[in-house]
Amino acid sequence: MINGVGEERKRKMRSDKKRDVKPTVPLPLYECISRISYITVTPMKDVAEYLCVRGLEEREVIEVLSKRFRRKYRFKNTLFIGKPERVAERSLKIGETKRRISIRFPQSIHDQIAELAYSLDVTVSTATALLLDAAAKHAAILDDYISRHVVDTLEPFRKKQLKEVIRYLKKDNPYGEEITLARLISYIIEEVMDHTVNAKRAVESWLDQTISGKTK
Repeated sequence: MINGVGEERKRKMRSDKKRDVKPTVPLPLYECISRISYITVTPMKDVAEYLCVRGLEEREVIEVLSKRFRRKYRFKNTLFIGKPERVAERSLKIGETKRRISIRFPQSIHDQIAELAYSLDVTVSTATALLLDAAAKHAAILDDYISRHVVDTLEPFRKKQLKEVIRYLKKDNPYGEEITLARLISYIIEEVMDHTVNAKRAVESWLDQTISGKTK
């Protein structure tokens, strides 16, 4: 009985253990992830993990990657048919500046990336690099990540101010555009932030200027 309990605990530890993956990515992608890490005040490994996890869930990301599939890949209710004649991208372009990123995945996510790697006919590391690139170019994924982390760090009265601004922008909007918190924060970051402040401070600065301008 004791041995059985010990074996069960070992199995649980193995299933919960994270797996290290260290993809080599082009410098522009590395700098993009580094920038997101800076403005959200979160480690690069966490940003990279989030991008991969969300990328595996987004049909548009998988559709981008499907253009490289050499074998079948199932995404929810869709079966993508690979083409064996495709040349697998086993390495990055010669002469391209590269940087390595360290990521730790739960076993379940590592297994999903391994399935993706099989369909792409590449290593798990290369599949992770391709997944990172496709996910980082998906605007909604980045907007969600940035807005979520910014909002989580704001004081309650700042969150209330943001909601009031969105309510104002939505009221009688003549452009028919969808106004979301993610879009507003992305706009603020582009308008206000420079290399000396993070996203939280950029939002606070923008709100101070906007609110004070309305009260004059």
